[in-house]
Amino acid sequence: MPRTGSDPHLKDQDLYEKLRKEGDSKEKAARISNAAAAKGRSSVGRKGGDAESYEDRTVPELKKRAKELGLSGYSKQNKKQLINSLRNH
Repeated sequence: MPRTGSDPHLKDQDLYEKLRKEGDSKEKAARISNAAAAKGRSSVGRKGGDAESYEDRTVPELKKRAKELGLSGYSKQNKKQLINSLRNH
C-alpha cells in the first residue's frame, strides 16, 4: 500500500524512492511510480531501449543533454557534477 509522503503528487512514495536510489531522474521516478499506483506494479514495465548510462558518456555529451533539458549552471561542471545535475533535475 502506498504511504503518504511529503509530495502529494506521488501515488507510490516507496517505489519512487526505490527508483531514485537506482539512479532514475525525479521526473522518471514520479512518472513510473504514479503509473504503477494507477495500473498496479505488475502491469507497469519500463519502456524504451537500453540507453547509454551517463557514466559512459563524454563531458560534451553530458553538457549537450543538460542543454536539451534546459538546465543552467552546467557549463563549468565536471563529469560527476553533470551526472548529478542530470539525475536530479
